[in-house]
Amino acid sequence: MSPRRNRHPGPRLRDRDLAATWQVVSVLLDYPTEEWHERLPVLGGAVASLPTPVRDPLQAFLRTASATPVGELQRDYVETFDVTRRGCLYLTYFAHGDTRKRGLALVQFKQAYRRAGVELEADELPDHLAVVLEFGASYDKDVAWQLLNDHRAGIEVLRMALADKDSPWHDVVAALVATLPELRGEDADKLAALVAQGPPAEEVGLDLAPYALDPRLNPRPSESVELGPTIPVGAP
Repeated sequence: MSPRRNRHPGPRLRDRDLAATWQVVSVLLDYPTEEWHERLPVLGGAVASLPTPVRDPLQAFLRTASATPVGELQRDYVETFDVTRRGCLYLTYFAHGDTRKRGLALVQFKQAYRRAGVELEADELPDHLAVVLEFGASYDKDVAWQLLNDHRAGIEVLRMALADKDSPWHDVVAALVATLPELRGEDADKLAALVAQGPPAEEVGLDLAPYALDPRLNPRPSESVELGPTIPVGAP
């Protein structure tokens, strides 16, 4: 990974609470299915013991999702994450947009996972936010911490987009943001540039292999996330 290993402050939460929060957020950012909906009470039990800054927004989302039919949640999910680029869940898109550099960044994500002993399927995109959080909760917190903070400005753009839409998923991303350092310095500058200009674009000679660069062409996490056995939320 990047040699600037200590550029970001450490996590605000204890390791156990951080892992539990990331695990819950990862599940809630997955495409809602009947099985997903049935798991909400279990997630509610795990969230209850978390610190207030992450517990409150997660409980707010769980109340909303529990009271909403699955079909309505599915339509909302697609409109929120599959249609608008500011609502993209693929982290490298914010940093690199539709450019060749995004393909290299995706390879670097996979290499980081591989060094931690995790292999993704060939068609799985490693930069999906749910994948990164599942990896961090179940396998390597430090590597995931670095990946998330390297793309901190993109996560903030996502949070702002969800707030603008008054999306219930804003609470989920807000809980994630509560685990990360505040934006400052270089990260704040990146955010300002992203808000003003959007992700980079490259229209000439674009090589789509080995990854589709438009995030809307990529599979949903429910179709692609297969990191391995999921640890019980809140496990030590």
